[in-house]
Amino acid sequence: MKAYVYTHYGPPEVLQLKQVATPVPADNEVLIRVCAASVNPLDWHFMRGEPLFIRLMLGLRRPKETRLGVDVAGQVEAVGRKITQFQPGDAVFGACRGAFAEYVCVTEDRLVLKPANISFEEAAAVPIAAITALQGLRDKGQIQPGQRVLIDGASGGVGTFAIQIAKWFGTEVTAVCSTRNVERARSLGADHVIDYTQEDFTRSGRRYDLILAANAFHSVFAYRRALSRDGICVKSGGKATVPAMLLEPLLSLMLSVTGSRKLRGFIAKLSKEDMALLRDLLAAGKIVPVIDRRYPFSGLAEAVRYVEEGHAQGKVVITVENGDDGV
Repeated sequence: MKAYVYTHYGPPEVLQLKQVATPVPADNEVLIRVCAASVNPLDWHFMRGEPLFIRLMLGLRRPKETRLGVDVAGQVEAVGRKITQFQPGDAVFGACRGAFAEYVCVTEDRLVLKPANISFEEAAAVPIAAITALQGLRDKGQIQPGQRVLIDGASGGVGTFAIQIAKWFGTEVTAVCSTRNVERARSLGADHVIDYTQEDFTRSGRRYDLILAANAFHSVFAYRRALSRDGICVKSGGKATVPAMLLEPLLSLMLSVTGSRKLRGFIAKLSKEDMALLRDLLAAGKIVPVIDRRYPFSGLAEAVRYVEEGHAQGKVVITVENGDDGV
């Protein structure tokens, strides 16, 4: 089979399409024929080995794990002998290692059945971004019906899902995005939209019960200023620099301890139960994946470069095979 491999850190050109052995599923694994995958910011961070502390996990001089890609959607080709939930022919989506390939092996707990009403491309756009939005709002943000919720970075992969999930929870949603994304935010259900090129919401005087900072462009002090009494700010992204990642958690902790407003950092964790909930929301039409661009399998380097530029409106998807047939 063909798969993308990178053996050293660097720009998208380090990604090489090579012929490798087709994996064989272990007893607790499912072999998937990949139909679509999507690109996440973590892919280009891993590709470049930046910020440098990432190399402590991945390998100092070169990556130990040479395959990229997490979000995946496809059809089950074979199953291990302990698999009980899936069978060959099932259409599934979830998360794995090395999704930028024609075939991947995935453990059963990282997959759910794909709803019939969405395509493989749409399914591949869901896992990491939607789980981040869901867990950030529900688990870290303790979202409640009737709250005033603000989504900062509302036009990206996490933000587009966060608008819809926050509305599903019955909240009043304000989306923050650039001028070109204002109408898209409204179409996803945002009650109010702030164009950050025209207004700084942290200085408007309005207060929010919950802020999900999907891009976290502002300082912890600015976010704190925009919170209501007992409000919570959850940061799921931001500047990937060593000073920021070392100092901001300490500042957030200090400010949270000394006042009623809370600031919390956050990294999502894959959950079978949350994937099942997202599947049900997709099937019911409560959330709809927003896809900015679709690239063929041969265009992965270009797709990663586009995501790295930071202007994607929703998700960027790689079609590996029959990714738009909805099967």
